[in-house]
Amino acid sequence: MRITGISTHVVGTPWRNLTYVQVHTDEGLTGVGETRMLGHTDALIGYLREAEANHVAGSDPFAVEDLVRRMKYGDYGRAGEIVMSGIACVEMACWDIKGQALGVPVWQLLGGRANASDNRVKAYANGWYTVERTPEAFHAAARAVVERGYQALKLDPFGTGSFELDHAETVRSLSLVEAVRDAIGPERELLLEMHGRFSPATAIRLARELEPFQPAWLEEPVPPENLKALAKVAEKTTLPIATGERIHDRIEFRELFESQAVDIIQPDLGHTGGIGEMRKLAATAETHYVLVAPHNVGGSVLTAASLQLAGCTPNFKILEHFNDFADAEIKKVVKNAPEVVDGYFTLSEEPGLGVRLDVDAAAEFPQQQAHFDLWAEGWEKRDGKGGK
Repeated sequence: MRITGISTHVVGTPWRNLTYVQVHTDEGLTGVGETRMLGHTDALIGYLREAEANHVAGSDPFAVEDLVRRMKYGDYGRAGEIVMSGIACVEMACWDIKGQALGVPVWQLLGGRANASDNRVKAYANGWYTVERTPEAFHAAARAVVERGYQALKLDPFGTGSFELDHAETVRSLSLVEAVRDAIGPERELLLEMHGRFSPATAIRLARELEPFQPAWLEEPVPPENLKALAKVAEKTTLPIATGERIHDRIEFRELFESQAVDIIQPDLGHTGGIGEMRKLAATAETHYVLVAPHNVGGSVLTAASLQLAGCTPNFKILEHFNDFADAEIKKVVKNAPEVVDGYFTLSEEPGLGVRLDVDAAAEFPQQQAHFDLWAEGWEKRDGKGGK
């Protein structure tokens, strides 16, 4: 079997464009991969066009390791977000082809079920708080999440906070967290996102004030570039620290593990070179007693691929899900899209990734000039208008 070429399809919304890549073969099998780029979609499409000619076309889709190595190192330049995302789309599509050809789900090819003994993977909701920043609005929105059966949800309550958060905004942010905790009760997981907003001193102060609400983690409390700053926060709080969505190479996680400053890593499968690369990273995390909770802000193909990893990874914690609350209509572009029922995904038994791209449905959502600025007023509405 040989790859004959690839085709790309961009599904657009005001705040995010989702790029789907189909890998075609001479035996009629087609695999699909996906990533979500912020502001670099055209660059990704351009890279994939060159990579198709230089590396992908003519390759054996079963030889995933060799293809990834050539795409990553064969152009000599250092692979960053765009290259690693392009690799991820092609790589997960190859796993999809391999699973279809052999008649088994990808998680079976990666070692079999290890973390879903009851065939379920816990989900947490994101993208649900597209409301006014008032306790009443956040309380009602959180109740809607609970009523859908979710057992965990995440929010960033900190507005446009950057480095510091003044007293008035601190009081307001804490009131939002208090309202959400009241809405979901003590038994459900509350995950707090900081989006790398703060200085260590501010993050430490906020962590102390957030402890009574018992968040299951504190995510990206400081910008991701300075691991000593992250370690400083980790040393001063009892809350678990999560980070990693903006690291695009498993090798770059080495210093993070060595720092002992993280409890949960959050690599994005669509930015970290794909399923095989993530499996290696998860195994390294396990040797450091670190859990894995992938960043998953894409659509249903990326979710399906992340679930394959969940099924075979002992230290897998939970999977993020946006598409019940943000752009829910785009789920129709993928057939057999994973769904959350009573707070859990069901691990698919279908061959490959278990999903198919509906190209006609995808065409109903053309690429947009999507923009998402986390430091702009109203960003939480995810309507493409905040600060634009």
